[in-house]
Amino acid sequence: MVLVAQELPLMCLMLLLLCREPGVDAQAGQDFTLQQPQPKVAVTAGETLTLNCITSGVAGPGPVMWLKGWGSGNKTVYDPNNKDPSSRVTMAVPGSDTNFTIHIRNVQPEDMGTYYCVKFVRGITGADEVFKRGDGTEVSVQAKPSPPLVSGPQQRARPEESVPFTCTTGGFFPEKIEVKWFKNKNPMGAQPPQVTEWRMKTYNMSSTAQVTLQKDDARSQLTCEVSHSTLPAPLRGSFQLSRVLRVPPSVEVRAEPSPVEVNKTVAFTCLLKEFYPAKVSISWLENGIRIKGQNLSGPLEVSRGLFELRSRVEVQATEEKNGSTITCMVVHDAQAPATYSAVLWISNPTQGGLSNEFQMNKSTNLLSCLLLLLWMGILLEKGLLGALLFFLFKHMKRKAS
Repeated sequence: MVLVAQELPLMCLMLLLLCREPGVDAQAGQDFTLQQPQPKVAVTAGETLTLNCITSGVAGPGPVMWLKGWGSGNKTVYDPNNKDPSSRVTMAVPGSDTNFTIHIRNVQPEDMGTYYCVKFVRGITGADEVFKRGDGTEVSVQAKPSPPLVSGPQQRARPEESVPFTCTTGGFFPEKIEVKWFKNKNPMGAQPPQVTEWRMKTYNMSSTAQVTLQKDDARSQLTCEVSHSTLPAPLRGSFQLSRVLRVPPSVEVRAEPSPVEVNKTVAFTCLLKEFYPAKVSISWLENGIRIKGQNLSGPLEVSRGLFELRSRVEVQATEEKNGSTITCMVVHDAQAPATYSAVLWISNPTQGGLSNEFQMNKSTNLLSCLLLLLWMGILLEKGLLGALLFFLFKHMKRKAS
């Protein structure tokens, strides 16, 4: 009997505990309700998310909190005991005992998940225990894609070369996205876009188009157009093909009609036609030695956005320059130099540095001397023959006497 009397208080305590709900008096929580009316909510990234939670009735002491997820991986989103002023989460009706609706500012894709409004009560041990939980609100965040960025090759390319261009955008949700390419508003083909997941629940997109450059593309533009469910109108990115186009100049060296007279001034012109970009330099050489020339103007823009340039040099046509090579050396857009030449010809050049008149007089005098010598030779021959005949005649006459 003594043993039963000692165990009776312990048995009563156990019966009392069995009659209680975990953490709260049964009578106090009989009329308590918690309503979380939003099964699903969709919001655009950067906007404010509102999650509704209304309670009624009486429950034991303890907070109403918001949790993201349920179970071991849940995360506390709102705790009334946390007074951090930098928090993105605030009460819609501060100080209310029944309205526990919250606002979450600047929602991002990583905020997607299921949110629960939960009533806690203080248990026998003093720790807060779950008393009632809402049905949960599934939140999806739609994120707009960033403005498309179109990039091209690092090096310039010539006409008829095929070069790749890439259009990229990122940070969007949901995954589905549409991409179109245009060249001067004309649709063009491209490879299927590559969509990859980036961070939590957002995606990046990359699309590549192959373009064969043309000579008249200095004024052409590529456009990448992106369509997404979050956009009221497509986003566009553009690229000017002039940034990657190089059109080498067509070069011609012209000289005044040759041959030219001695000591005349001869003008040589170097004509550069239809080139791009405008960055070019011209040097003049005479037999490989630099001489001073003059550009008649800066590069002039002509049709289709290409450029033209004329340069001129003057050379004194002295006799020793006959056959000289006059060279126009062109360096276009930091490329390797290219040379284009013409030859200086002089009419009737003399030999040994003598003038034409002197050569003509020399020839005339030489002919006169030859004729004179021939005439003197004839006279000398006749004189010698006469003297010989006279000598023989005298000799024979002396013998006869």
